[in-house]
Amino acid sequence: MKKVILFFLLFSLSSFSQEIALLKYSGGGDWYANPTSLPNLIKYCNANINTRIKTKPATVEPSSPDLFSYPFVHLTGHGNVVFSDSDISNLKKYLNSGGFLHIDDNYGLDQYIRKEIKKIFPNTDLVEIPATHSIFQKPFVFAGGLPKIHEHDGKRPQAFGIFVENRLVLLYTFECDLGDGWEDAEVNNDPIIVREKALKMGANIINYVFTN
Repeated sequence: MKKVILFFLLFSLSSFSQEIALLKYSGGGDWYANPTSLPNLIKYCNANINTRIKTKPATVEPSSPDLFSYPFVHLTGHGNVVFSDSDISNLKKYLNSGGFLHIDDNYGLDQYIRKEIKKIFPNTDLVEIPATHSIFQKPFVFAGGLPKIHEHDGKRPQAFGIFVENRLVLLYTFECDLGDGWEDAEVNNDPIIVREKALKMGANIINYVFTN
């Protein structure tokens, strides 16, 4: 069967208004964590990398046909994540058709999300993405790879991915917490330099999604 080509793949960074979404999953985890993070990332990207993303992100469920309307979907939270069979089928189709899922561990997500990723791609392992990958190179250079935003367990930040035909379709950021860095300044009281670092890395992710 010929691969489905999602309509949003035809758009460029300078095209008309696009929309991104937050994934509303089941299992009891707080999918709604960091409510100001995506709006702030959108504002930053529109001001700095020539995107035209609608300022209010959508909310979409994994099994919804609306999933295919969004080139970038973000998942975060602290707790349990459970994908149903219909969620898994739809997510797999979405990612194989050109969609992109960014999973950002807000702390406590790791033990749950890895099992769910394996359900989507049972024959593919998460691999650590090297600092030389283009997602760390443009428009902002992160020579050391994924930046550290919040300490959590004091481990080094890691970016893991699933690739389909050499294209990164799923990005899992661990021991980093980009979303906290995207939040309003008063939420976590992060220094400006830390928030700027998080927003620049987020802009790199958006740039990768919209140009690959």
